[in-house]
Amino acid sequence: MSELLKNIIRFFIFILVQVFILHKIPPLHKFITPYLYFLYLLWLPFKVPRISLTLLGFVYGLCLDYFLKSPGLHAAACTLMAYLRPFMINMLAPKEDSGYNYVSPAPSSMGWSPYMVYVLVMSFVHNTWLVFLEWLQLHNLWYLAGKILATTGVSFLLIMITEVLFYRKQKFRTNI
Repeated sequence: MSELLKNIIRFFIFILVQVFILHKIPPLHKFITPYLYFLYLLWLPFKVPRISLTLLGFVYGLCLDYFLKSPGLHAAACTLMAYLRPFMINMLAPKEDSGYNYVSPAPSSMGWSPYMVYVLVMSFVHNTWLVFLEWLQLHNLWYLAGKILATTGVSFLLIMITEVLFYRKQKFRTNI
């Protein structure tokens, strides 16, 4: 199956899982909200240009906003996350001198530790921006920080479970 077809299928699957399964779970005291949908942006190939990635992040977040009837919160968070993704990958992806590399971020391409840092930081960025825009007030910073940390922890746990259950074996891509 081609990478384009895989990514189109993932686009719809992650939106549907978020809308029809995870969004139906009542938040724990309006404190923890499980988010898994942005894993689509994390799994995109390395070679996607930054401007395309940012535009795709906006469209992807806008699709979720349409289904959840939210005023662009997810579009803003996904756009920020898509913009920062290449910086994180450049810092964490192994720099190999050989002519081989991988197609997309995964534990098999980056190693478990850098991949977990990548997922944790990107989850934190996404959830911080989303929760901040949701609240848009800073009168109770401890509650805001707790909500960000708890939501990031649950999202990270969901992503790691998904990564273990749907392990993606990476293929080498040659530059020759």
